[in-house]
Amino acid sequence: MAAPMSNVDEIRNRVILGEFGVKNVHTTDYPGNYPGYDDTWDLEKFKKTFRIDIVHSDEDTLEFDMIGIDASIANAFRRILLAEVPTMAIEKVFIYNNTSIIQDEILAHRLGLVPIKADPRLFEYRNPEDQEGTEIDTIQLQLKVKCTRNPRAPKDSSDPKELYLNHMDAKIGPVHGDILLAQLRPGQELDVVMHCVKGIGKDHAKFSPVATASYRLLPEITLLQTIEGEQAESLE
Repeated sequence: MAAPMSNVDEIRNRVILGEFGVKNVHTTDYPGNYPGYDDTWDLEKFKKTFRIDIVHSDEDTLEFDMIGIDASIANAFRRILLAEVPTMAIEKVFIYNNTSIIQDEILAHRLGLVPIKADPRLFEYRNPEDQEGTEIDTIQLQLKVKCTRNPRAPKDSSDPKELYLNHMDAKIGPVHGDILLAQLRPGQELDVVMHCVKGIGKDHAKFSPVATASYRLLPEITLLQTIEGEQAESLE
């Protein structure tokens, strides 16, 4: 049944949040969807109506408004950020010595999830059959550290940061320099070689460039009656 003309504009331009779900999230960009409206997708028309407003941007967060597109397209951008944007991550871990309390497989898993600060555009995808890798598709990192006692530590100190040297290792070149990999005690040692390769989040979550990518609808609130007195003050 065709929608009344009085409701067509609302259906084409608004997503309605109802009691039992969200309506009108589907696209209307194809001809004949509504009588009297030419909804054929046109690039020039899209350029005129679509715009991006940056709300907030810093090293870790980007928030922006996309105006003039369907919710389905906004969701597509979200999924692309999660699954299709390539990054570099640790794929192989060669453990030559690990006398810490962390098991080898747990340590390898932690290393794989560390975000690596490297431009993936400078590297090629690694051939799965290539065990060694080359300079065009692999970054090799080495972690070699041993915990020792600090001879200059105060005698009455109980702080591990003062008592031990190299007891908290976080120096492999990640995005953030304070990512803790392992806590060591005197005599414990790590000797690890890691291979970073290029990949996408669709293959493994460790390659996803964002921890969280989400979208929400820009709200439009319509008051159906006059609000006065205390209710008006509360609404403000």
